[in-house]
Amino acid sequence: MNIPIEAPKIPQHLETLYEPLYTLQSKDEFSHARIEHFTIDRQEAQRVSFEKTIFEHVDMIESHLAEIELTDVIFDQCDLSNIPFPRSFVHRTEFRNCKLIGTDFAQSRLQNVRFTHCVADYSVFRFSQFKRVLFENCSLLGADYCSSVFNSVFFEQCQLDTAMLSGTSLDTVDLSTCDFTSLQIEIEDLRGCIISPYQASSFVGLMGLVIKS
Repeated sequence: MNIPIEAPKIPQHLETLYEPLYTLQSKDEFSHARIEHFTIDRQEAQRVSFEKTIFEHVDMIESHLAEIELTDVIFDQCDLSNIPFPRSFVHRTEFRNCKLIGTDFAQSRLQNVRFTHCVADYSVFRFSQFKRVLFENCSLLGADYCSSVFNSVFFEQCQLDTAMLSGTSLDTVDLSTCDFTSLQIEIEDLRGCIISPYQASSFVGLMGLVIKS
């Protein structure tokens, strides 16, 4: 499938960055940076901006980074579990082989974003706006997408069991390659959703039907 998602635009030469990350301040701006094998620990700031930056083997612990702005960024093998990033702007960004368990992107805007081989169980995206976003080979068990807006959102080979999608239209969204036995969703949100014959039985209860063997 040809998925029209813009890749991060990152130059070849980046400056290694560490020291400023020990004391993040609100509205800090970082650009053309490479951050490797580092822990961002107990930092709290708003509207921090990263542009044209690579994070590799970076862990975040007990930090709160509301309204973070990420443009042309790659996260590779990072652990951002349980970190709140509410009301954030994420553009031309890739998350590769990352742990995002319980990570909170509520009320955020995501555009041209790829999540590949990530464990993002119980992640929170509710009340967010998605435009050209791909989840590929990700575990999204219990992930919360409630009351979000999907525009060209793709799920490929994902674990979606018990994901929450109530109030989010799945029109034209293809779930046929994903694995789930149940989703928390309303029947009206399924209109136009693409599923496999095997998955159809998961939604019988929503229609008030009973399967008789």
